[in-house]
Amino acid sequence: MSEPRPSDRHDASQPDDTFEEIVGEETQRDPDLAVIEAGSRTLRTYAGSPQGEAVPARPTDPETDQALRAVEQELAGRWGETKLEPSVTRIAALMDVLGEPQRAYPSIHITGTNGKTSTARMIEALLNAFELRTGRYTSPHVQSITERISLDGSPIEPERFIETYEDIKPYVEMVDAQQPYRLSFFEVLTGMAYAAFADAPVDVAVVEVGMGGTWDATNVIDSTVAVVTPISLDHTDRLGTTPAEIAGEKSGVIKQGATVILAQQPVDAAQVMLKKAVEVDATVAREGMEFGVTSREVAVGGQLVTLRGLGGEYEEIFLPLYGAHQAHNAAVALAAVEAFFGIGAEQARSLDIDAIRKAFAAVISPGRLEVVRSSPTVVLDAAHNPAGAKAAADGISEAFSFSRLIGVVGTSGDKDIRGLLEAFEPIFAEVVVTQNSTDRAMDADELAAIAVEVFGDDRVQVEPRLDDALEAAITLAEEDDEYAGAGVLVTGSVITVGEARLLLGRG
Repeated sequence: MSEPRPSDRHDASQPDDTFEEIVGEETQRDPDLAVIEAGSRTLRTYAGSPQGEAVPARPTDPETDQALRAVEQELAGRWGETKLEPSVTRIAALMDVLGEPQRAYPSIHITGTNGKTSTARMIEALLNAFELRTGRYTSPHVQSITERISLDGSPIEPERFIETYEDIKPYVEMVDAQQPYRLSFFEVLTGMAYAAFADAPVDVAVVEVGMGGTWDATNVIDSTVAVVTPISLDHTDRLGTTPAEIAGEKSGVIKQGATVILAQQPVDAAQVMLKKAVEVDATVAREGMEFGVTSREVAVGGQLVTLRGLGGEYEEIFLPLYGAHQAHNAAVALAAVEAFFGIGAEQARSLDIDAIRKAFAAVISPGRLEVVRSSPTVVLDAAHNPAGAKAAADGISEAFSFSRLIGVVGTSGDKDIRGLLEAFEPIFAEVVVTQNSTDRAMDADELAAIAVEVFGDDRVQVEPRLDDALEAAITLAEEDDEYAGAGVLVTGSVITVGEARLLLGRG
């Protein structure tokens, strides 16, 4: 295996003047720390709970497995996640007949283009470290549908997932009968998550949007903290063709009087977010101004970071994830949890550093520069757009000393394929193009045609079956002599990564 190398408070009474002031500060990127206002929460300082299993295997009990497959089949018969009728009408109707379970607990709502799931996992780990019961809802899943709904850091048990579905099924059918369109796959899962969190019950829910924000099914919650991870171009057919247009859709998660934790953004996207915050009297904390990454260095198994939070500096935090982007995700997660607890405004103090260190050290994020095999080293990363690919390329180049890197790429057909491949071109010696098993997968030959234009014919190999593609890439990486120390990166889609994970024996 190739080892890794050793605030200002803004008064919204004059929104136009305030907006111009905020935009000016955002553009200048003033690094000074300022104090922000946040909702008051009582800080509970206890030891953190350990992280649970990240990617569960199929149930071992045959009856449970059969029942879970039946639920999966029923859900699959609904509109998929890429077929949308942009509205919260149906999910609001479901919440109404279920008794508004999403209002039974406070929540932290996460939108953005890249980094949402990793950030959600970090927020969850931090909250668990202070003995808060958490519910986490993320998408898509890497291998098991039960990953999407987590309780206290672990995916919901299959039996509980089945029970939750059966409990809400009559109400789902009731709403189906009343609406022009049936509830979608994602809408039903969202209803299940909110119901499961209320039933647990949880102290706080950490919720990742499915797509966008304004009309996303998750957006029936009134979160006190809204998190916006970096915005870039993705789902342009649904959200818009510029960062500003996409930010307009995603800004819908910012609710009246909330606190917004804003990762570093393109200036036009930041302007849209800040304007929305002023309109709803929300308070904004910006990465690079009110919080951020003070320092970071590569360490074996991850990185050592110092983070500047809303309430002070947190030194020597080990983060077992690779890449600068994960350090920035950690800063965003820490600020979100501080804001949730009222740190930086209502309470002028930091969170307990030992609890913070323990929480971050336990963070896991499957399929995000995840090492799943050695000799040769095989790394999985779910990058599926150019910005994600650039972050993955930078991360693997920094953390690993590969003499040569072989790429295995299988993408969905609705993505910026050329942009993704161009981001990986500098680090891939050769690329094996393939496809996953879903209908959304881009045909391997079509993908190869684009890859040849980016890499040249002599650097591209086509293997339509993913198992053959993995074997071919591993064979190339195992070549002796000058190629000793080569590695493999499997990427292009969460689905491709999940299927590769199973094939490599990690399921």
